[in-house]
Amino acid sequence: MLKKISLKILIKNYIKAARLRTLPLSLSGVILGALLALSEEKFEGIIFLWSIIATLGFQIVSNFANDYGDGVKGTDNLNRIGPSRTIQTGLLTPKQLLNALKIAVTLSVISAITLIYLSFGSKNFVATLIFIVLALASIWAAIKYTMGKNPYGYSGFGDIFVFLFFGLLGVFGSYFLYTKALNFEVLLPACSVGLLSASVLNLNNMRDYKSDKLSNKRTLVVQIGPKKAKHYHYLLLFLSGVAAVVYAFINGKTNASFLFLIAYIPISIHFYTVLKNNNPEKLDPELKKMSIYTLFFSLLFGLGFVAF
Repeated sequence: MLKKISLKILIKNYIKAARLRTLPLSLSGVILGALLALSEEKFEGIIFLWSIIATLGFQIVSNFANDYGDGVKGTDNLNRIGPSRTIQTGLLTPKQLLNALKIAVTLSVISAITLIYLSFGSKNFVATLIFIVLALASIWAAIKYTMGKNPYGYSGFGDIFVFLFFGLLGVFGSYFLYTKALNFEVLLPACSVGLLSASVLNLNNMRDYKSDKLSNKRTLVVQIGPKKAKHYHYLLLFLSGVAAVVYAFINGKTNASFLFLIAYIPISIHFYTVLKNNNPEKLDPELKKMSIYTLFFSLLFGLGFVAF
């Protein structure tokens, strides 16, 4: 009985390290890419399934690596405002989490290769090679955010990588898996998702500003300060809308192409919340909200081109 309880608790701790609340954000890009492909009648269910599996795998790798990296460096400590982490609280040892990370990386590589094979088979060697490189780059980016001697998350480059991998690769890469076409206009909604995703990271870094500064984690917020970080946040939200509107004007055939504007109602409320807030603790609930709003945006944007 004790063994079963211990295993149950251990699994629960691994689930905590996986940070389930971050998963909706990671799915936003691949869902939008799939819906845009569907609007061109080039959707394939099996590719969609494996793109979801691979994306979730990459995000869990990122979350395990982030918990491990910040945990062993001492960045996650009592000064931290956000949710407690597994190494920080002793729920998992560094060795346990590192082993879980290795398993997650292995499974993610397998799922990515499966996805790439299902999409291209043996017919397009160049595309297959490019996507294998992109998959490996995604795993590298997930791990190197906080792990290693020179993690880029400690130098203020996290926002750029989130924009690239959650936005451009997530939407544009996913779209290409179905269509095998380079439609560069798709980069506009890809930028929208990337900018909204970067806003979630910026919220996280604004919340953790004090503890990050004490731990010498030089996020962009630490480098420019909380006041400018707010202005940067407003710019991310604004530009995400601009990119989406431009795409809708270029490609929209009905008013339904602007359906995504509904998502900017809660995003506007979020904007006002951040504007009036001076308490970092109150930013924590906004992370989950913005993750959901980004997914909501992706769904509405894609459906605006599919359903009408």
